[in-house]
Amino acid sequence: MRPKRIVRDGYDAAALRYLEWSALRPSAIRLRFLARILDLLPDRAEVLELGCGAGIPVTRALAARHRVTGVDISPVQLELARRHVATATFLEADLASVEFPPASFDAVVAFYSLIHVPRREHAGLLARIRGWLRPGGRLFATMGAGDNPDGVDEDWLGIPMFFSHFDAETNRRLVREAALEVEEADVIEEDEDGRAVSFLWVIARKPIREARRSA
Repeated sequence: MRPKRIVRDGYDAAALRYLEWSALRPSAIRLRFLARILDLLPDRAEVLELGCGAGIPVTRALAARHRVTGVDISPVQLELARRHVATATFLEADLASVEFPPASFDAVVAFYSLIHVPRREHAGLLARIRGWLRPGGRLFATMGAGDNPDGVDEDWLGIPMFFSHFDAETNRRLVREAALEVEEADVIEEDEDGRAVSFLWVIARKPIREARRSA
């Protein structure tokens, strides 16, 4: 549980710093994909956001048009999210173990959150996400673009933070192996305070009809 405690305690301690550093000045890439989500979702969709943070800008924009459930491991972040987005439902939970009934959501959104989950849990989490999606539902996710075994950045926004992810090609394969149809999976570089960082931005769909299995 140490990685999960590092993530929870880190985001608790840096909640306001992260809000000012990221949420209040979102990258053009984040805003572009948020616009894609809003464009692709049906009206009044049921949306699950994994790693909702303080609830802005993503949760707030989604909740203006859809029914949103936000999940985060940080109670301080969730306290901020409840203030910012009164119409959404929020749960404090580990992304990799939270439970929802099958076919509960039209979309699952995970911006910059899967990279904080130990990568040995990614395949199982993707399979669970597929189960939560309705037929035709989509996953919108930020995943790693380079190989990064479990590790801790001791001075990320002034606090220790855990990161873990596979390279882009492995992540594409994991999404396909979860029986999700990859619609987009592009490595995009963005500027992070003068430092170039790259993420794999994924849009994947649960098939409307299951493929027939041969006898």
